[in-house]
Amino acid sequence: MIRCRLRSGLFLATVLVLTASVALAAETISLTVDATKTPQKLLHSHEVIPVKPGPLTIYYPKWIPGEHGPNGPISSVTGLKFEAGGKTIPWKRDLLDVFTFHVEVPAGTSQLNADFDFIEPDGNSATDKLTVIEWNDVVLYPAGMPAQQLSYETRLILPEGWKFGTSLPIENQSGSQIRFKPISLDLLVDSPIIAGEFYRAIDITPAGEPIHHELDLVADSEDALNITADNQKEMTNLVAESGKLFGTRHYRDYHFLLTLSDHVAHFGLEHHESNDSRLPERVLISPNAGMALGGLLSHEFVHSWNGKFRRPADLTTPNYDVPMETDLLWGYEGLTDYLGPMLAARSGLWTKDEYHEYLASIAASLGPGRPGRTWRPLLDTASGEPGLGFGARGWFSWRRGTDYYDEGDLLWLEVATIIHRESHGQKSIDDFCQSFHGGPNNGPEVKTYTFDELVAALNAIAPFDWATFFHTRLDSTAPESPTGGIENGGWKVVFNGEPSKLTGRRGGATDVYSIGLQLGADGSVGDSLVGSPAFQAGISSGMKVIGVNGRVYTHDLLEDAIKDAKDSSQPISLLVVNDDYINTATINYHGGSRYPHLVRDDQKPDYLDDLIKARAASN
Repeated sequence: MIRCRLRSGLFLATVLVLTASVALAAETISLTVDATKTPQKLLHSHEVIPVKPGPLTIYYPKWIPGEHGPNGPISSVTGLKFEAGGKTIPWKRDLLDVFTFHVEVPAGTSQLNADFDFIEPDGNSATDKLTVIEWNDVVLYPAGMPAQQLSYETRLILPEGWKFGTSLPIENQSGSQIRFKPISLDLLVDSPIIAGEFYRAIDITPAGEPIHHELDLVADSEDALNITADNQKEMTNLVAESGKLFGTRHYRDYHFLLTLSDHVAHFGLEHHESNDSRLPERVLISPNAGMALGGLLSHEFVHSWNGKFRRPADLTTPNYDVPMETDLLWGYEGLTDYLGPMLAARSGLWTKDEYHEYLASIAASLGPGRPGRTWRPLLDTASGEPGLGFGARGWFSWRRGTDYYDEGDLLWLEVATIIHRESHGQKSIDDFCQSFHGGPNNGPEVKTYTFDELVAALNAIAPFDWATFFHTRLDSTAPESPTGGIENGGWKVVFNGEPSKLTGRRGGATDVYSIGLQLGADGSVGDSLVGSPAFQAGISSGMKVIGVNGRVYTHDLLEDAIKDAKDSSQPISLLVVNDDYINTATINYHGGSRYPHLVRDDQKPDYLDDLIKARAASN
């Protein structure tokens, strides 16, 4: 859908594209992706594009939905060739945009062949035994029509014997060749595929649910697919709880696409009818499987309603060459980051205690653990996402990064408690979700919203000065953590010497709340909090700790040193490598180990735990 707005000149630019690219013929484009060389980290793409003679502009996707930035992997495109009538057609890259190519279609030409190889970035989406096909990696599209009006007929060739999972409707399959039904470009890009030698599909549709839900697993080993019966039941509960929360669905069926490997990038990316999620190979056969599943898959699942169906207008563009404006990511990602863990707790993937520890870790990391909050407001972490979000390395707590996730979590928890308070217990965040994300199930579609429309929707549930509330939270800077929701819910954040149950998560196993260091397993300094004892001692991001009080560094030794210093006047001595120089850092800290936790405030009702009680009868 083209946005009829003058802001940033996007409407004018779109009109110019539509009128200038006259060489496109309005017919279905054929796309064949050969993935048989996946073990060599190479995909081959072949397109047949209906055209008319004249100048033609071809795009490679740049602004990828869900990634919120111009992150299309153009540097992985190689061997690009255009051909028509058996002759090579020269192309030129645009001087201002490396994602754009120009060709002159010869007279008498009705079809243009386009071929290129896509080199999988190291450690991204492929191993010897599996692959994740993200269609934006392997597709070109002609200028002149919105993505939802470009039709693609797609074929995929897999290595012999590999199985696959996807939400894409299948036309037919012959051996390792799969032909999919014609689909618009926006839905094609929205429908990834996982495939591999070791694959398993599990039906997680709740009893009585008319829409099919499936957990598709692909892994680097057969054993890694052995999810427990309890985790399967909890995933089924997740589906049931989502139905209770939103009251509707906006997809034909849904596939949780989960890749299990130590050799791919670990993240999750949302889609209307599926999610592309990646976790370490042995997660499902480890004791913390539920925590991992609930932390990632529930978040991406919620995005089907919040982010894909209801989407900020500024993030809804007609094509992948049109820039997105990201100032409402605190609604897109922040609300999702709140609802996902809430559903994980409601479904049983997370225990009540794990949910408490999760909130405590966020609240702690946004207080003294995030000095960047004293200069950079939450709104700027959203607005600055396209250039600043995921790219920063080191000094994270001082720079700030994608805090519209974590701080958004606390923001929307506070919204939930205010709805409860202002309605005198008659309304809840569930009522808002059913109203805002409701409506008939027409399959995957987009219903955009603005800040004013979001405020109006909240006022319809619980009248309140929501505009002032959000502006205050979004524009303010402060050293204190925004814990209003936790406190309204009858809890408070405390620090003590008891290790967090979320060891390794958000600084849980590091020493960020004592001496101010986040360390890797080998002692590498991921972050040194500006103003902390370690920072004052001269330690900063990029250095490496190699010794503790005269001994070779291990994290246990550092923990012991922090505990011992509490009852001693002696400082902690760390041997630190800075580039190729070795220095001794003397840390004057005597406060002992400090970890964040939630404790009850008996002066208030426990509404926090009411919010995570199961709603679906199957639980």
